[in-house]
Amino acid sequence: MPYSTAQIRNVALAGHPGAGKTTLFEALLLAGGALQAAGSIERGTTVSDHDPMEKDRGHSMDSAIASTEHAAADGQLVHLNLIDTPGYPDFRGPALSALAAVETVAIVVDADTGIGYGTRRLMAHAKARNLCRVLVVNKIDHPGAKLGVLLDTLRETFGPEVLPLNLPCEGGRQVVDCFWKTTGESNLGPVAGWHQKIIDQVVEVNEAVMDHYLEQGESGLQRQELHDAFEQCLREGHLVPVCFVSARSGAGVRELLDIAEKLFPHPGEGNPPQFLKGSGDDAVPIQARPDPEAHVIADVFRVVNDPFVGKLGIFRVYQGTVRKDTQLFVDDGKKAFKVAHLFKLKGKDHVEIARAVPGDIAAVAKIEDLHFDAVLHDSHDEDGIRLAPLAFPKPMFGLAIDATRKGQEQKLATALQRLSEEDPCFQVEHETETNETVIRGLSDLHLRVNLERLKDRYGVEVSSRPPRIAYRETIGAAAEGHHRHKKQTGGAGQFGEVFLRIEPLPRGGGFEFIDAVKGGTIPGQFLPAVEKGVRQVLHGGALAGYPIQDVRVTVYDGKHHAVDSKEVAFVAAGKKAFLDAIGKARPQVLEPIVDLEVSAPEAQVGDITGGLSSKRARINGTDSARGEILVKAQVPLSELEAYAAELKSVTAGKGRYRLDFSHYEPVPEHVQKKLVEAYKPRHEDD
Repeated sequence: MPYSTAQIRNVALAGHPGAGKTTLFEALLLAGGALQAAGSIERGTTVSDHDPMEKDRGHSMDSAIASTEHAAADGQLVHLNLIDTPGYPDFRGPALSALAAVETVAIVVDADTGIGYGTRRLMAHAKARNLCRVLVVNKIDHPGAKLGVLLDTLRETFGPEVLPLNLPCEGGRQVVDCFWKTTGESNLGPVAGWHQKIIDQVVEVNEAVMDHYLEQGESGLQRQELHDAFEQCLREGHLVPVCFVSARSGAGVRELLDIAEKLFPHPGEGNPPQFLKGSGDDAVPIQARPDPEAHVIADVFRVVNDPFVGKLGIFRVYQGTVRKDTQLFVDDGKKAFKVAHLFKLKGKDHVEIARAVPGDIAAVAKIEDLHFDAVLHDSHDEDGIRLAPLAFPKPMFGLAIDATRKGQEQKLATALQRLSEEDPCFQVEHETETNETVIRGLSDLHLRVNLERLKDRYGVEVSSRPPRIAYRETIGAAAEGHHRHKKQTGGAGQFGEVFLRIEPLPRGGGFEFIDAVKGGTIPGQFLPAVEKGVRQVLHGGALAGYPIQDVRVTVYDGKHHAVDSKEVAFVAAGKKAFLDAIGKARPQVLEPIVDLEVSAPEAQVGDITGGLSSKRARINGTDSARGEILVKAQVPLSELEAYAAELKSVTAGKGRYRLDFSHYEPVPEHVQKKLVEAYKPRHEDD
């Protein structure tokens, strides 16, 4: 049935692994009438985990999308777009990109095991993205669940703004409303007390509603006033409601659908994402309007390379209406494509639709120019528009790979490109110095899963090995360099002379090239050649063969010859002058330092911290909860090459860890000496 923007609700289910997101996804689709029967993770029949690898492993590795239309008690139709996201941190790319397409994130918490480290991370991410947050406590009918203790812990962890919208009763077999309802009993005590807390929290966000409440009491408030104040609380983070459910039994599931319909914001009410027009420092923020008659602006938040349908681009419409046969441009492309088929998704199934209004989620197929974060639009007035970039974790795990069979190099390259299109945290690099193809991801598991996909989907088998560590070089002091390049070969010669000064920039400062030449001692047409010579050294390194960073180069003098000065001469002079300066500037090798988080059984904390200390790690703290320990440390990446196997051995397979890039810092003297000595034989051949 046709529906408007005001009838749409976009909700992503996120949370710690094992919290029951996929089961809840099934239960919501069943309660909304989109399914005749709920699927089972154990039988591999769920809508979201339809990939064979997901079925084998019993957990999600990609986000899945499906919709249901829920008819409220007043007959109002609500179109609910649900996104089930992976819980494992190894697959955060698809999870975080999906969150950009919704107004509301429902973070699912296991009633038995409580707050996981993934819960904290996702709450922080959703808050940073200015999304409305809801905590959904699942498995409330589990015999060991201590729901009162868990609610107290949620409030202690995330703040007093965490308050229940409903409460479990009858041992978790039912739930009772405590927002609209003022009386009754629950397993957590009388409804009246919790009702008063949440009403007080809601009304204080809006001054007019607060005055009305103080003058006439709750009975004087209109239902719409409470509704509007509630949504304002969600948007401002002044309220994080808690809903109790059991996805297995269905307790609280239909009530959660009702809450989504009555209280969650529609796309015209949620906090709008920021779009930018232009590039670099000249980019200016613009606002997409949920106006169905305006020009189209849509963002591709997921790409799937389907073996039957081809490349599938899944997008969220922010402005305008996408219709079948619409002509759309991709980014700043000059040639439009025709929307021959427009789809809604139901897991792996595609349902053809006639239009997608502002706020809706839809897909188009067989458009090769589509990529993650592409902006679709129908007018060149929208050229240069892009969504403000998402913050993804930096892929720190790497494997160098080669096709095991000759002649498959091009097939491997094509397959790797398609896999990287689907996951913003899976990257492919070609290391020119070592001629290595390196894949990078968030964990060893993340990479191994993609290697399996290479084999199963694309028929490409590879061998793998650890890649070279991404060391960098820099300088520790200012210095000056000089070189005169002079070459005479009988005819016209080569001449160029360069004086330059180098100085270190703050870590992360990159590279600066400054022209301070006076009096034309180096003619302006040769300065790009000097910079080219400098950049050759930047790329290839001067000390141990690694790229140079965080340095400013100022060319301040030189000489030229009216006949013999050529571009090639100033390239050579710039290169040798830069090398001369670096040798005097206390050159250093930098190594990547990563933030490491290790979660494991509490009994192994001594083994874990002791092992990390032997790897030059700085332990920054530990946190324990329900028998698990979380160890936070900063460690040189080079020390973690075999850590996956080591942690598995120490914890009997129960430990997990994740890495995020932190910064670069100088290696110890003995490490630098070893790297320099290893580079010398290669360098002497140049």
